[in-house]
Amino acid sequence: MIEIGNSWQPFLDEQYNQPYYQRLRASLAQAYKTKTVYPEAKNIYAAYRATPPEKIKVVILGQDPYHQPGQAHGLSFSVRAGLEPPPSLVNIFKEIKDDCDATFTGSGDLTPWAEHGVFLLNATLTVEQNSPNSHAKWGWETLTDATVRHLRDYDQPMVFLLWGRNARLKRNLIDNPWHKVLEAAHPSPLSAYSGFFGCRHFSAANEYLVKNGCDPIDWSI
Repeated sequence: MIEIGNSWQPFLDEQYNQPYYQRLRASLAQAYKTKTVYPEAKNIYAAYRATPPEKIKVVILGQDPYHQPGQAHGLSFSVRAGLEPPPSLVNIFKEIKDDCDATFTGSGDLTPWAEHGVFLLNATLTVEQNSPNSHAKWGWETLTDATVRHLRDYDQPMVFLLWGRNARLKRNLIDNPWHKVLEAAHPSPLSAYSGFFGCRHFSAANEYLVKNGCDPIDWSI
């Protein structure tokens, strides 16, 4: 079973019993035995543990975990403290600085965001070393689609930030008028200048939250 310890537990228990998840679980067991897979198995569901649904204000959807040693720890775009932020995260910080004049310590660990209502979810929750998107189509998308639909049904204001093709594919799942959806290019250096820089998603998210009676997110790290 997947032990989460918060209100995600019933949702994940239901998914665990589905045939797709049993197939996924078997594939993962084999992969972790025979290959180098990120994140560590204990951190696959770190995003769910860090941010229960009733506390979520903003959802940031990534593609899949970082595929280099030591980086991925279960939160999209985040790396462990002490590691240099990867290029996509550097671009995220640059946009936040330009948008909100936030301050940064140099850490790429986004755990403070997760603890204050930012659900940092990847579309695919595991990856093989040096092989981006290698676990796509294993069944993770079924789980993360179900996760987005589960959040959609909460009548509390949430802002969904969809960056890049993989995240934007989930746009049609979010049809609750309580929620705001913002779309842009991926923050990768390959696409950041094609619509991510200047998107001003972080101030827009906070404006929506405040308008609906919620505290804004402190985007500083």
